Amino acid sequence: MGSRAVLLIEDNQDDEELILLALGERGLAFEISVVRDGVEALDYLFGTGPHSGRDTSSQPILVLLDLKMPKLGGLDVLERLRADPRTSSIPVVVLTSSMEARDIEASYRLGANSYVCKPVEFDSFVHTLRRLGLYWMRLNQAAGE
Repeated sequence: MGSRAVLLIEDNQDDEELILLALGERGLAFEISVVRDGVEALDYLFGTGPHSGRDTSSQPILVLLDLKMPKLGGLDVLERLRADPRTSSIPVVVLTSSMEARDIEASYRLGANSYVCKPVEFDSFVHTLRRLGLYWMRLNQAAGE
């Protein structure tokens, strides 16, 4: 992954396709890597397991994180990212269908930079993701840029 890359942590293939479609249509020249659960996300970010040997000095400029995932949930992933100096400053946008106050509060308490609920309606979903991509991948200045 280069310095202009995004990591999408999403277990729902339909949501993944919509996210990639919405971000791709914006013409945002970013590589987007996808992992399907929290364990794989940590393996990817820390260069362990099936991702051993990955150059961990090149981290994504943004992580899009679903909360409800198999093996290891998004809140656990977020906590581990924030606890490690190698990943503590990577912007993390929680992108989930949960509108539960406890998930929102826990996400911010654990260090999420943003919390976005996935709209149910297709056009709203695409519009929301396009705006999210524009802000985080074009307007926001990431550390080290």
